[in-house]
Amino acid sequence: MRNSLTHTSEGGAAAAAASAATNPVSALMAGQVLRDGELILLLLRPSRWFILLTSLRFLAIAAILMALTVIFEDRLHGKRQYLEIGVLLILGRLSWAVLQWMGRLYILTDMRIIRLSGVFHVDVFDCALRKVARTLLEISFQERLCRIGTIAIIPQDEEAPIAHWQMVAHPRKVHEQIIATISKAKQGGSGA
Repeated sequence: MRNSLTHTSEGGAAAAAASAATNPVSALMAGQVLRDGELILLLLRPSRWFILLTSLRFLAIAAILMALTVIFEDRLHGKRQYLEIGVLLILGRLSWAVLQWMGRLYILTDMRIIRLSGVFHVDVFDCALRKVARTLLEISFQERLCRIGTIAIIPQDEEAPIAHWQMVAHPRKVHEQIIATISKAKQGGSGA
């Protein structure tokens, strides 16, 4: 295993350098999952919309409960306490979403496609490019509004799990790059 991101392609070098400058933990994690001679072609995180969109349902329920607290204030004692609890719950959920966002990293190399995710336990999905059956671009209504999308990676092995690069910015461009890299790897090219 490598301990640095010094062996990257020119296109990947800019992404790796930017990531290393903004988040050294990401660079460290990427360095630990790469094999010798493997070139990083794409290194990215989900869009920041991930934080809001993954929390949206919880935030809506908390806001409704807080509104009900205001509406039925005459029947409740300590209305202010309920509102403070609601605000703390909302802040807690948003903090958890930020940790989830920080714990996600998507890596495309010349040999594999990788997804790292998790807060307390890092879940690593990696699949050799030659063993990817297909990829799908999935864009929900919420994602379409935010100009983001999710890319599903489906391995040839039917027992292997399907991975998702969730809420990626510029999803069509990223998907095209993934397809081109997979195609090149299957034809025996370097993918660079």
